[in-house]
Amino acid sequence: MDKEYSGILRRKISEILGEPIDDSVDADDLMFDLGLRYLRKMAADKKKRVNRKKAHQLSLWVDEAASKQALVAYVDAVTNRKGPDYIPKKDRIAVFDLDGTLYCESDPTWFDFMLYKHRIQEDEAYRDKASDYEKQIAETVQSVIDTGVVPAGFEVEIGSCIAHAFAGMSVREFARYVRDYAERPSPGYDGMTIGEAFYQPMVQVIDYLQDHGFTVYVCSGSDRLVVRALVEGGLILASRYVIGTEELISANNQGDTPGAEYVFGSGDELVLSGKIANKNLKMTKVSMIAEQVGQCPVLSFGNSAGDISMTNYVMGNEQYRTAAFFVCCDDEARESGSPQKAQPVYDFCAKNGWVPISMKNDWLTVFGEGVTKKDRTDGQQ
Repeated sequence: MDKEYSGILRRKISEILGEPIDDSVDADDLMFDLGLRYLRKMAADKKKRVNRKKAHQLSLWVDEAASKQALVAYVDAVTNRKGPDYIPKKDRIAVFDLDGTLYCESDPTWFDFMLYKHRIQEDEAYRDKASDYEKQIAETVQSVIDTGVVPAGFEVEIGSCIAHAFAGMSVREFARYVRDYAERPSPGYDGMTIGEAFYQPMVQVIDYLQDHGFTVYVCSGSDRLVVRALVEGGLILASRYVIGTEELISANNQGDTPGAEYVFGSGDELVLSGKIANKNLKMTKVSMIAEQVGQCPVLSFGNSAGDISMTNYVMGNEQYRTAAFFVCCDDEARESGSPQKAQPVYDFCAKNGWVPISMKNDWLTVFGEGVTKKDRTDGQQ
């Protein structure tokens, strides 16, 4: 590319983004990346418009489903200005777990586990640099996939490993890396990519709540930066509404200088430090919701015992009427669930008065038209 033209293009891109563009970045490559980002946004916006037309009726739900009726009754009650349960818009806050609640956690395992395994075993730019310990952790991920058993403490251990495996990468590069990985074909399903594995009835719930004045947060045990990049195309909320495992971010020229002493300069770029500050599980979910949201939500959606702390926090809101819903992954035909896997969730819902959502019986679809499990040939999802 002509140097003068490249310089003009770089300046224009810098003006649009509102930040300087490093001279080492090829302007053509950057334009290509921006074009992909724009196309992704167009596709997401189109999907959002289509979903919103149907979301008010929750059209992907079985009308007679008790969970749908409970949700509609709750929303009607808390948005009725003349009713005793009315909640002002500023206090209508809902929190959702991600994996198993909004997004498939069995394709073949959690997204962040799969991303890490790809980085260590398949990424030609990194796999030769991976330490023996990192390779061992990747093998443990394969064991989780094969057996379904997660070793005690492994979720915390792999969180630190994920951070380390991407240390030094810029925040912008990392988001691009996650999105590019998410565009790979789904391992377990035909007709969708890894990043499209959102439960479409639950996506409708988010649309439905937003249409009724709710502010929605996703609260995940996965790395916040991973989840932000994942939901950008597949969900319908801005990245600032993502709460997740907190990874420390630094400036690329900061070195060992503490953040309280270092002055971010015009030539600096945000990079991943490789260190985890907080793993967002159980009680930590509660504290991080309190820190980021600043008030107690009124509505909670989860899918496992790991979401009980968050749910108890929400249900303890004494100012307003609250509700809690749990997705029970009991669909063996359209998703990799099972009645045995779902039964404990049904049990603690019954014990606590929370509302179970049957993936098998309450949803007309899981991932949308044209998506089928790869071990199944006689029907669509």
